[in-house]
Amino acid sequence: MDNAEEDALQLHGDEEIIEVIDLSDAEQTPDDLAEEFEDVDFADAGNQDPDDEGWETEDEMEAEQDDSELTFSKHTGSVFCVRLDPATNNLAITGAEDDKAYVWSVSDGEVLFECSGHKDSVTCVGFSHDSKLAASGDMSGLIKVWKVETKEEIWSFEVGDLEWLQWHPGAPVLLAGTADGNVWMWKIPSGECKTFQGPNCQATSGKILPDGKRAMVGYEDGTLRLWDLKQGSAVYVIKGHDGHQGALTSMECNKDGSLVLTGSVDGQAKLINTSTGKVSPPAQNTSLVVYDRAFTVLPLIAVAYLDGTLAIYDLSTHSIRHRCKHEVGIVHLQWEESSAVLATCNLGGVVTLWDARSGNMVSEYHGHSAEILDFTLNREASMAVTAGGDHKAKVFCLQRPDR
Repeated sequence: MDNAEEDALQLHGDEEIIEVIDLSDAEQTPDDLAEEFEDVDFADAGNQDPDDEGWETEDEMEAEQDDSELTFSKHTGSVFCVRLDPATNNLAITGAEDDKAYVWSVSDGEVLFECSGHKDSVTCVGFSHDSKLAASGDMSGLIKVWKVETKEEIWSFEVGDLEWLQWHPGAPVLLAGTADGNVWMWKIPSGECKTFQGPNCQATSGKILPDGKRAMVGYEDGTLRLWDLKQGSAVYVIKGHDGHQGALTSMECNKDGSLVLTGSVDGQAKLINTSTGKVSPPAQNTSLVVYDRAFTVLPLIAVAYLDGTLAIYDLSTHSIRHRCKHEVGIVHLQWEESSAVLATCNLGGVVTLWDARSGNMVSEYHGHSAEILDFTLNREASMAVTAGGDHKAKVFCLQRPDR
């Protein structure tokens, strides 16, 4: 690992950016946010087999070490996505290639209910802010919402090919981005709907900001739009030199939603002031990001690249602090809350904890015999729940000496 503090901050690279994320999660005020949506005017809406002999020996060797506390094995295809219920962190929902999603207990793996009836791989799942509702969406665009307490399906809708699905942070409102460029917003369970029409290309990434009133959406053509969810109009459009030169792959915001950091297949990360739409100015033909965030533990951001590089940036000095190298590509990363430790999962099937202050690896967790396609941490960062290409989801207990 390099500690190149003298380097100018250059949020770009030759490889696709898989994930960009800031240090802190947004604090939610559900009651206030729910009130904001009471008067919203919703208008009517019109592979290669892993058992193949060529893989078997390596996979069996990898799987010999299993650090997980629990393995969920109900799926019969690659598990693409996983989320924890925000209220208790006791329930997980997973979606998979087998056209199914399950809601299950992370303590014993017991299935609470199956989200059945999908027609394609389930690639998007999530719980509402109060954990009372669970949503599952498949690649074909069929979205279903389930009431967790009664285990019943209470709403469904079909859109075009689904790109992403996200619950509002404080109201029973669901947003979805589709391959035709539209973003849909529904009140659940009434189904009252509003649509936000983008360019004639995929709405590849979206993020509802912490105020619950706005959403930033990135598109396949590299443009971004900030949408006013109540008015149904675009506040501004970012394109051209300020936009990306390829499809958006990820985005995150800081604690108060004043800044959004975006990643793209063009290998660059951009920082956007959400109030003005201004993108940080370039320096030396690269993106120089000035990111003053005194309200966080440390002024750090992390950018993960497809070539396995995890770049940690110190934004108070505008320099790269560490380059942490994985042997294989990084799929996803997540910071611990109020901590300088972050976790990554990769194509080698490993979860790794990193200390962003030193750039050193804290620990590794093995157990999957194929790539990890998604993971999430619980609130205390004492547990990671993973979704794997080996048809399994796993629960890992993350132990650290300071805990």
